[in-house]
Amino acid sequence: MEKFKGLDEEKQQKILDAALLEFAEHGYKKASTNRIVKEAGIGKGMLFYYFKSKKDLYEFLAEYSLDFVVEKYFSKIDMAESDFIERLKHTSQLKFEAQTENKNVFNFLGTFMLTADFKLAPHIQKKYETMQQKGNAMLYEDVDLSLFRDDVDVQKAFKLIRWSIEGYQNELLHKLQGQSMASIDFDPYWEEFYEYLEILKKSFYKEGKRDQ
Repeated sequence: MEKFKGLDEEKQQKILDAALLEFAEHGYKKASTNRIVKEAGIGKGMLFYYFKSKKDLYEFLAEYSLDFVVEKYFSKIDMAESDFIERLKHTSQLKFEAQTENKNVFNFLGTFMLTADFKLAPHIQKKYETMQQKGNAMLYEDVDLSLFRDDVDVQKAFKLIRWSIEGYQNELLHKLQGQSMASIDFDPYWEEFYEYLEILKKSFYKEGKRDQ
């Protein structure tokens, strides 16, 4: 991969984005290197000059995407926050920032995690499993369960709260698609998001614990 890494950053990113998009939309088996090179604006021979095969390209993308998520998202999370909703508030902001920086990575990982038609190299599989473990710890480790009402099934509440937040975030990303992120005033969106979080707290937390 050294030849590819020797390219200037803009050319690298154009090839990566084209390949991430193709695999995200079509999966490994149906992905076309012809469409990738057309989207990237390079010759097919050059693609295979940088990557020996479609398999090598896919594995490079998998490792690149996992590293991106860890660096731009997981490594910035404050695990000291024990309030589940406040932690999700913080992680959602970080995830949104990472997604706006490179939505193709998250689209690729979304299909990559569900695909059954490709077996990863052992070191990438291990990296993926480690990321999954970090993701679970990021959400649930050392959460203060005493905040929840006694009549609430906490595990189901976890899922409902997470689904609510992820749903809002995905709806917002869809609404803002195609716009210049630098020109958007995000304050009204975050204010609306915080209002939804307060509703979730009122629904699931004990009355005296909501404003802690």
